[in-house]
Amino acid sequence: MAQNVSATDGNKDQQHPLWGRDRQIVHRLLQEEATDYNLAELARLKIRYTGFPGARDIQADLDKALQRWQLTEASLYEKTRQIHATLQVYKGRGSKRDDWN
Repeated sequence: MAQNVSATDGNKDQQHPLWGRDRQIVHRLLQEEATDYNLAELARLKIRYTGFPGARDIQADLDKALQRWQLTEASLYEKTRQIHATLQVYKGRGSKRDDWN
């Protein structure tokens, strides 16, 4: 499934190279509850797509997840800083790395 490329204000939106994989994650976030892992994923994707000139659908759905979980961007980042300070939310999830790739 490819993202549409459209012109807005004379600029063309770009397709993010991880759009397909991230689209699946965002779909899951919209269906599930605000677990530590899901909050970390939402924050990670918000950071990835903030200011990105494209992937408008993902950006909009990330905002929907924030609203659904009754969070602001600032409160999301505060929660995830606390989560990352005490837990390794990505450890044991199929990757030997504990980063935000």
